[in-house]
Amino acid sequence: MRLLIVSDIHANSVSLQHLKERADRVVFLGDAVDYGPRPAECVAWVRDRADFAVRGNHDHAVACDADPQCSPAYREMAEATRALHKHMLVPEDKAFLQDLPLELYFEFGGARFYAVHASPGDPLYRYLPADIPDEQLALEVARIEADTILMGHTHLPSVRRIGTKLIVNPGSIGQPKDGDPRAAYAVWEDGRVLLQRYSYPVEKTVRQLQTQSLPAAVIGDLSRVLRTGRL
Repeated sequence: MRLLIVSDIHANSVSLQHLKERADRVVFLGDAVDYGPRPAECVAWVRDRADFAVRGNHDHAVACDADPQCSPAYREMAEATRALHKHMLVPEDKAFLQDLPLELYFEFGGARFYAVHASPGDPLYRYLPADIPDEQLALEVARIEADTILMGHTHLPSVRRIGTKLIVNPGSIGQPKDGDPRAAYAVWEDGRVLLQRYSYPVEKTVRQLQTQSLPAAVIGDLSRVLRTGRL
């Protein structure tokens, strides 16, 4: 039994179109919108393909007219694209994002899963650094009764084991930030997790951004992140 784990699409439909992984079920860990050029297509993908899904901070911001509380380096990009995406999405898209749960338990393949965008202690906003000590991470997930804990938000792929709990961050499909611009995702299969990457035509996404009503500096920064995997 294979579970495809996807997070942080960020309106990058070109990347999604090149995701060819086959799986029995799909889980989405939040942030279909902001930063990229095609929010409606990405929301539609989540609605049609995800069997399990949670709401991300950028989904919440667009749907509820809220502050995504992103890192300062990305704030200008987030504000500019959020304003644009609020007009690009129809009310049904926003209602779908708003109705997504903040956290979710589900069972698959004989295992119990817990899914959240950011962290169990703060489902929308808290960034858990990649080098967080085991002791702190254990406290963060202490209340979670699951075999596997799925979290996104940081755009940094990782797999860690804390006691009996497997903690997985698939990284970002649409906007990697670990210095590798290839799209990142994860696959759970019969208790094992594989972190996967694939290349896609980044310049096609960049060209789509260049046609949008965004400040030139924002387009430049977004393009740099897409091309290099960092700002």
